[in-house]
Amino acid sequence: MRESFSEAAAPDECGGRQLDGWLEAMAQGDRSALEALYRQTSPAIYGFALSICRNEQDAEDVLQDTYLQALKGAERYRSQGKPMAWLLTITRNLCLMRLRERGKTVSEEEWRTPAAWQESCTHEDRLLLETAMTGLSDQERQVVLLHAVTGLKHREIAALLELPLPTVLSKYSRALKKLRLAMKEDD
Repeated sequence: MRESFSEAAAPDECGGRQLDGWLEAMAQGDRSALEALYRQTSPAIYGFALSICRNEQDAEDVLQDTYLQALKGAERYRSQGKPMAWLLTITRNLCLMRLRERGKTVSEEEWRTPAAWQESCTHEDRLLLETAMTGLSDQERQVVLLHAVTGLKHREIAALLELPLPTVLSKYSRALKKLRLAMKEDD
């Protein structure tokens, strides 16, 4: 099961060399390296999967499949200084495959408030948040979820989504304005 977002350090804090080392150890059959990699990267992987799939169950399935694929592909992995990009590429591909299986669309009914928000929100707040989130574009939703749920910094999100940092900052700012407006309208 996925650990809470607050329990693991952001992948960037851990360092690419450490992630590379774990991937190399996984290629040599070290299962403890898989566990260490999972502990450090699962919040970002899950948040990224959730931002694409927009469904908790699918995101959790993709999270597990990502590490299975990483374990199977560890022998073929060649370090280029960006192990997180390799993991996120696997995640993105698995998410897109899952969406294609569903006919390339995810209905609004499948959208659920992330688990990290569920504990601190009342039922009414969750409904309001779900409604407000549907007013965001896919990229705005991804940026907000990656920042708020996984705790990634804007520069990390920019690298992850392959967008310029100013674009990520403007999308985040625009999304917050939309969310505030949606919540004011509901009051």
